[in-house]
Amino acid sequence: MSEPRTKRAEIAVEQAHVDRVYARLAELRDQAESMRAKGYELGQGAQHEAVFEQASMLFERDMMVFHANQTLQTLDAEYEGLVFGRLDHTASEPVHVGRLGIRDADFDNLVTDWRAPAAAAFYQATAEDPMDVVRRRVIRCSGRSVLDIDDDVLMPEAVPDDMPVVGEGALMAALGRARGETMRDIVATIQKEQDEVIRAPWRGVTEITGGPGTGKTAVALHRAAYLLYRYRRQLGGAGVLVLGPSGAFTTYISRVLPSMGETAVELRALGQVLDGIEATTYDSAPLAAIKGSLRMRKVLSRALRQTPPEAPTELRIVYQGEVLVLPAKELDRLRRKLHNSAQPPNRSRVRVAEALLEALADKAEEYARADGGTVDRAELITRLGERIDFHRFLVVWWPVLYPAQVLRWLGDRSRLARAARGVLTADEVTRLAASLADTGREWTVADIALLDELRVLLGPPPKRRRRAEEIELDAEPRRDSTTTPARQRPEHYDEYSHIVVDEAQDLSPMQWRMVGRRGRYASWTVVGDPVQSSWPDVEEARQARDQAFGPRTPRRRYTLRTNYRNSAEIFELAARVVAGHAEPGDLPHAVRTTGVEPEVRRVETGTRPGAVRAAAKELLDAVEGTVGLVCAMDRVDEVRGWVAEQEDERLKVVGSLDAKGLEYDAVALVEPSELIAESVTGRRVLYVALTRATQHLVVLSSTDTWLP
Repeated sequence: MSEPRTKRAEIAVEQAHVDRVYARLAELRDQAESMRAKGYELGQGAQHEAVFEQASMLFERDMMVFHANQTLQTLDAEYEGLVFGRLDHTASEPVHVGRLGIRDADFDNLVTDWRAPAAAAFYQATAEDPMDVVRRRVIRCSGRSVLDIDDDVLMPEAVPDDMPVVGEGALMAALGRARGETMRDIVATIQKEQDEVIRAPWRGVTEITGGPGTGKTAVALHRAAYLLYRYRRQLGGAGVLVLGPSGAFTTYISRVLPSMGETAVELRALGQVLDGIEATTYDSAPLAAIKGSLRMRKVLSRALRQTPPEAPTELRIVYQGEVLVLPAKELDRLRRKLHNSAQPPNRSRVRVAEALLEALADKAEEYARADGGTVDRAELITRLGERIDFHRFLVVWWPVLYPAQVLRWLGDRSRLARAARGVLTADEVTRLAASLADTGREWTVADIALLDELRVLLGPPPKRRRRAEEIELDAEPRRDSTTTPARQRPEHYDEYSHIVVDEAQDLSPMQWRMVGRRGRYASWTVVGDPVQSSWPDVEEARQARDQAFGPRTPRRRYTLRTNYRNSAEIFELAARVVAGHAEPGDLPHAVRTTGVEPEVRRVETGTRPGAVRAAAKELLDAVEGTVGLVCAMDRVDEVRGWVAEQEDERLKVVGSLDAKGLEYDAVALVEPSELIAESVTGRRVLYVALTRATQHLVVLSSTDTWLP
């Protein structure tokens, strides 16, 4: 039989199995729908039972609906190629590998979950160690239709005469596919070195390093999915947190875990870590370096100890006809003493009141001695403690403080200078105060770590009592509910079981402290590339990172060395640009060639808008997938204006910092010298931008200074 006929016949065989899988999937969905309907019926019947029995039935109803909705959510996930692989062994039945495990009505396997031990050979078997696999087949589907298959023979001597072998190059074909707006999972093309990282033990700290295009992010996300599958009892209840560098990045990776059936993982950008605030803007690199330094811990600690701007400078109160006065100097001394205790200010109100009353009693005794009299100290403290004028003074002299309030105080340069004496330079004080003085300005990503530090230093404010009308009692569960009360995360949750940190090389020391608070009990997966770092003080960041991890052991480190994203032609230019900042062994090897060289175009300042529009049109015509226009952060709005009339959803304008972790079929890089100038790590940021393209790269520049 000819190769095309053999391939068509084998595709038909796999299509028959895929059809069987989807038929079973429909049966399971009907069963879950029926379970949910029974849960609602149970809830209606509970309304007529005794109170205790009603509570029990309502709990049973909620759990039934919860589990039914979880099942439906898993079955309804947007699976692109539910079945993607097959293993033929020497002495056992074939195993089909897919995104979730499915059994037929007789409990025989139709699909084995890619994370299950039985599927490990799909990624780990090699010709040197075939793991009893004769033929490994990659199945490419679109929806429910099998489009193509590709076989890899691992034990040639064991291939039966009636076993067809077809196709080649499954990985390279997948790498050449057009990119969409979101990252795809790589379950069908995970390589052996990647699978080793994915299946590493969950305890301790797992570090994944590697250059652009090595699949670090995809491996980390697949590791999260694998850990939840393999260790769901240990990890699932407390939750898994995935942290990315930006909102653009988290949007880009948002479909990866749901496509593998994992919908309970929490995904946040660094600007979203602190509950209640979301920051999307960035400071200039020098200002971000100030805010991210560990020196800010001392500045913030001193700032909250200062007298609030509106606080009274004197306490004057009448007791039994005598005016008792605590002047500013005594109040300042008392404030310093109170702050020297270990208790956070917002938790110190009772102790502050007691200290003020004791000071007033001391003052009354002082006056009485001068007149030859005495004072009933206990009675004075009791009576003054009940006085409304005393409590009015207390709430303005020692108010409840909020992180944003204290940080805004530092917009006053003189106040900041006092808090930063001996810590920041005069120039740093001026720069930081100007940043914080504008009350109409949004918080930046770097500010979030400062606010979180203040949150801890200040302690939680007293909780406001909820009015009865604010309390909502749910009589019926939401029909789409997949969350039980036990799974609701409290504000500033710090008990995650596992934390994934992507682009870890860019976290400032203060950001590491913020992230570390969320992972007090967590194991970690940390993804990064030192060559791409935008943080200047590597040693300070390392110390903060190690403190965030705590004494957790073991620590294991994996290095991915193959660049699957960029063509060799594109990566050669990027490698030349960063060569002076990296050792040869730090750069990955690009395995894919396209014959298309990156193009560098000299563009004069006045013709720049037209040149960008022309490049965007050329690239949109050249590729089927996405096109990125990458520029300096302060030029994003301007570039968007230049291409506003080119209405194509495939075209994205992104700043250099937001480009981290993203990839496009084609990239037009605008003024690379501006990317070098805006960053304290210079060419490292340009290196990142040059490695976003998979097929075509055009560089538009008015100067050649960026070239090596």
